[in-house]
Parts: sequence; C-alpha cells; structure tokens
Amino acid sequence: MSLLPSLALRAEGSMGTKSTSPAVPPAGQAHAGQQGALHALNRLGFGPTAVDVAAIASQGPQAWLQDFLTQQLGGSPLNLPPALQGQLAAMPTLQLSQGELLSRFRQAAKAGREAKRQAAAPGTGEPANKAEPAEAQNARREFVRPVVLEASSQRIWRALQSPAQLEEVLVDFWFNHFNVFVGKGPVSVLVGSYEREAIRPHVLGNFRQMLGAVAKHPAMLIYLDNVLSVAPGYRPPARALQSAPGAPPAAARPTGLNENYARELMELHTLGVDGGYSQRDVTELARIFTGWTVNYRRAVIEGGGANGADLFEFDPRRHDGGSKQWLGRSVPPAGRAEGEMALDVLAAHPATARHIAFKLAQAFVADAPPPALVQRLQARFLESRGDLRALMRSLVEAEEFWQSANIGAKFKTPYQYLLSSLRALGVNAPEVGPLLGWLAQAGMPLYGAQTPDGYKAVAAAWMNADALAQRVQLAGNLAKRLSRSGDAAGLAAHGGLFAQLSADTRTAIAKEPLAMQVALALGSPDFMRC
Repeated sequence: MSLLPSLALRAEGSMGTKSTSPAVPPAGQAHAGQQGALHALNRLGFGPTAVDVAAIASQGPQAWLQDFLTQQLGGSPLNLPPALQGQLAAMPTLQLSQGELLSRFRQAAKAGREAKRQAAAPGTGEPANKAEPAEAQNARREFVRPVVLEASSQRIWRALQSPAQLEEVLVDFWFNHFNVFVGKGPVSVLVGSYEREAIRPHVLGNFRQMLGAVAKHPAMLIYLDNVLSVAPGYRPPARALQSAPGAPPAAARPTGLNENYARELMELHTLGVDGGYSQRDVTELARIFTGWTVNYRRAVIEGGGANGADLFEFDPRRHDGGSKQWLGRSVPPAGRAEGEMALDVLAAHPATARHIAFKLAQAFVADAPPPALVQRLQARFLESRGDLRALMRSLVEAEEFWQSANIGAKFKTPYQYLLSSLRALGVNAPEVGPLLGWLAQAGMPLYGAQTPDGYKAVAAAWMNADALAQRVQLAGNLAKRLSRSGDAAGLAAHGGLFAQLSADTRTAIAKEPLAMQVALALGSPDFMRC
C-alpha cells in the first residue's frame, strides 16, 4: 500500500515540461503516520503549528499528507490569509520601484553628509574626530532602516503565516544560494526588491529564468561589483555619476575589468568549485559581462515616480567588444547576447545540475546526502531543463527523503529554529525588531551574510555551545512571555509543540509547570532538529 496512494501530482514547468514520474515512494520505504506528516512540515515548511497537528489528527496522517504535498507541489497558487495580505499592504516600501529605492538611498547619503558637516569641528570644516559622528549614522538610518525592517517583516510574517510553506523555505534556500549582503551600500534598500523580483517568482519555476533575473537585478550587480567592470580605456561620464543616486563613490568608479561576479557566477551560482573551469575562463566571462550595469540616470528621472521599470541596462560603451575564448568555445562579439549565451550554457551544464542537486539534497535530506539521490536529482535537472518544481517533486518522491535515518537528522539553522518556535507557539505577526536582534546574536542576521556563499545548511556550522545557549535563552524568554499572557495552558491543550517531542522527552517534562514545560520543550534536543 502506498503512503499516498491517490496522489498524482503533475508538475508543469515554466518551459512546458511535464512530469510523468510516479507520485511518492511506497509505504515500505516511507515513514507513514503522524511522524511522516510532521517530517514533511519540518523539511518542506518551518514546522507544524497547533492547527496543523489538530488537522493531522482529525483528517488522519495519510490523507492530510496527501493534501499537503498536493498543495505545495501541485502548481495551483495558494492564497495568503486576509490578515497577512492586510499586513503586507500596509508596508509602503514594499511597493517602491528600483528607482524609488535608489532615490531613498540617495536621500540617506545626503542626510548623512549634512549631519557630518554640522558635526564638524568649528572653523575647521573637518569632523571633531576621525570616526563618523553618530548624527550622520542616525540620519542615514532614518531613510534606510524602514526599508530593511519592512523587507524583514514581510519575510518573517510570510514564513509564519503563509500556507505555501514550501515556497517560503525555498525563498530562504535560493536567496542564500544567490546571496547579497544588506550592508553593502545601496544593497541595503534593494535587498527586499531583490527577493521579491529575482528570487520569489522563480523558486518553483525555471532555474535559467531565476539565473537571468538575479544577473540583471541592481542588488547583485552592485554586490558583486559588475557595475564597476568595464572594457579597457572606458571612462564614465563624470556629471552623470555625480548626480546619480546610489552610484559608486568616486574612489570606486569603473577603472577596468572586475572579475567578482564572473567568479561567483561559476563557483557558487552554477558550476560549483569543482566545475572544471580555469582562471582564464573567469577572466573571459568577466569580459563577456562588461556592460551589464545599473542605469543610475534612469533612477534620477524615475526616482520620484511610480514607474516600476527595472534599472538593468546593457551599456555597449562599457562592453569589451573583442572575441573571447570561454569554456572551450569561441565567443564572437555580440554585445548583450554574449552574456545571455553564457547564462544559457551555465544553466544547462551537467556540473550545474550536480551542484544544485547536491545543495538541495543536503538542505532537504541529510548533511551528507546519499550520492545515488544526488545523481538522480542531477539527471532530473537536466532532463527537465532546470524545472525546479519537477526537481523538488523528485526530491520529495525519493525514498531517501522518507527514510527513518533521515527524519530528525538535520540540525535547524537559527532562522529555522526561530520560525519553528514561533509557529509552534502560534505567534503570527510578532514585532520583528527583537527577532532580528536574536538572529544577529545567533550568528545568522537576516540578509546579513557578508560573503557570496551565504549561510551553511549543515549542523557543523551551527552546533556549538554558544548557539545552544542562545536557543535555551530564547526558549526561556518565549515561555515567560506566554506565561505572562496566560497562553501556556492553551498551548498544552492543543499540543502543537509537544507533538514534536519524543515520548521520553514528554515524560521527562510532564511534571513541570506548564510554562516550564514550554521552555523545556523548545530547548530540548528533539525540537532543535528537524
């Protein structure tokens, strides 16, 4: 008897490919019952809520799991709860165009300069000390902080409330794969736009389309310095740079070829570090992508308007128009088409398929993923031409996903731990500021990974004494708040949290007061794993 006998998902990818593979592995290979349903919620979502646990009990684990997987992978959009829709609509910066966001950054920079000038030592025109005065930092934050806070709020509130839990998990995965750092200049105001426009629409779409959207977004072009990469001898128009919002500062104006984006495009975004390319391939790819830049002048013109046009442009004046030799092929001069060709080649490359298959299997199955699973996912990636819905479906249908040895085997990242704690406690729209502070203390600030490889998804990165102490402290604080609000008794009655614990853990904490039970449950080894 199959675990999900009537489930017949048919994924249609953005390139028109249809899956014909069977639905889900047989029950003999799968972990049936409530534990299987909870496993799906922990790996394909941010953990069960009390409502989920009640629905599993009411509907029966097998029927519930069938419905859940159909919803997550079936292709029909899931509506957001009205309350969440209202919360998102009330955040004005989520509606700003790329030009308006860069205009906001320009205002921040101007306010910072003015505050710095006012703080200068009298009669000298110079700051009283070498450190940037707090007034300048505060002036900039007034413009930038609301944008970052609303981007962070929408991410966390969606993760807590959206029924499309797999989409939320994949947004975290793919943002991390294509990481940009919020602390790098204009990226601060663009990070939310990057997630909304380049990542979220494609997480269950097509890899090539996401790769192209990432390559053209100003956040990535600025973060990995492709805006600075130009053909030899190119000199930017000085007047345009001086009046453009978010433009590179004078010391960082284009001076030549910059290989940062080309290197990370092959090493991190596509082929992988062992993908078979050379330093010459990096240089040649950097030449191919000269001219892919941000139109700062368009931002000046549209900065105050509602025009949502993106700011990517190919500037032929910046482009290296010579022939190139890249990955064993000759690339004749073709302007922007050279870069599009390179993205096509990289997206369809077997090394890319292996790299993506390994990372997905590591994130969703085990820190050391089974090689056979990685090989099957690699083959699926290639035959579906990068159809990410089909790829996720193959992963969920894999025997390895449901094997007992892999259930509860992943150590939650701080982000997963925080969200699963809040979902288990029924907290839907918390004040986000304190949560961001906890994530920073736990070593995983939201949008705060400085290096292009993002955060690790393995236990070795997060399992240490300090991290465990942070989690125990958070568990205690959440339990205290619930105790003060009188919700602890309700939590115990619903069992949304305690259903995730082993029988031994439940027995061990049963004699404690309810608030203490909540703290012990959240701080238990059972709950720290998924």
